[in-house]
Amino acid sequence: MNLHEYQAKQILLLYGIPIPEYGVASSAAEVEKVISSLGLNEAVIKIQVHAGGRGKAGGVKFAKTPKEIIEVASSLIGMRMVNNQTGPEGVIAHKVMIAKPTDIRKEYYLGAVIDREQARPILIASPEGGMDIEEIAVKHPEKILTIPVDLDGRIKPFYLLRLTKFMGWTGELAKEGMQIATGLAKALIEKDASLCEINPLVETSEGKLLALDAKLSIDDNALFRQPEINHLYDPTQQSKNEVAAKEHDLAYIALNGNIGCMVNGAGLAMATMDIIHLYGGEPANFLDVGGGASKEKVAAGFKIILSDPNVKAILVNIFGGIMNCATLAEGVLAASAELGIKVPVVVRMEGTNVEEGKKLLHSSKLPIMTADSLTEAALKAVQVLGK
Repeated sequence: MNLHEYQAKQILLLYGIPIPEYGVASSAAEVEKVISSLGLNEAVIKIQVHAGGRGKAGGVKFAKTPKEIIEVASSLIGMRMVNNQTGPEGVIAHKVMIAKPTDIRKEYYLGAVIDREQARPILIASPEGGMDIEEIAVKHPEKILTIPVDLDGRIKPFYLLRLTKFMGWTGELAKEGMQIATGLAKALIEKDASLCEINPLVETSEGKLLALDAKLSIDDNALFRQPEINHLYDPTQQSKNEVAAKEHDLAYIALNGNIGCMVNGAGLAMATMDIIHLYGGEPANFLDVGGGASKEKVAAGFKIILSDPNVKAILVNIFGGIMNCATLAEGVLAASAELGIKVPVVVRMEGTNVEEGKKLLHSSKLPIMTADSLTEAALKAVQVLGK
């Protein structure tokens, strides 16, 4: 789950990371309150959306007078931002963050992530901040330092010394940098985050370090341990289908293809999408209903797929281990009875109670084709679209 910048900063403050003063507003009246409470004569105004590239999209602006702050902030509230991260539908900014401008001497990058290859948390640092870390890695790999983080969120002292030398920090700046790095690593572990990033981390003209921006992504599977973060979820930053999937505890990601996929198990779902690609098709989504899905959960997933206007065919691929194949069939029939099926559906299922499941589907007289193998199912789904 992604957090807004202002929410991420609230959490980083708890870990001793210095943040510039800011306020959040969702209306002109609230903007006026922020101006008054912070005593602003000029301000940096940022839209709050779950996507990067806000500056390039016109979502970060500078205002030089209180009147201009109100005008600019009001124009940004309700802005629809569209870029390669948001997709063609974009996301709407319902809030803006307003902060005092900072006199910047130098920008740095500092982030803490879970490194899947090393199977451990790491800290990533660069003396070149203010741009994507991926871009730095490609253009200037020598300007990136990675250091390991212990599983309790600590960083060994000699690694912190290596960090300060690499970043060029000395004296008080080095002490501040070590404190920020320690806080960032601890936040990653204690908040069950997959990403905790400050870009840019800036040195001010007074020689102090400040986290000018912040990103925080929390592992969805750990949200039950983070009730104070779980309530920060913002459904306005996701599509209707993604919100519906979350309500039914379904793993769903919308894609750009036209073959809807319903599968149980993440690995099987990825294999299903791969084989659709292999035979010339394009999957419209990733949808994992889970190993022990109920009839209601299956029906909800099927409704989500059917509600996507880009879907021209559906491939259902279920392995009945814990899941009962008859339960799958009942869920599909329940969804189709409510919404109707206007596109061809190919079902491949194996395992628990598979014959009963197939019998239910065959007796329904719905436009449902069955397949005995994943290869056959993928071919049928692609061929039915005339590819």
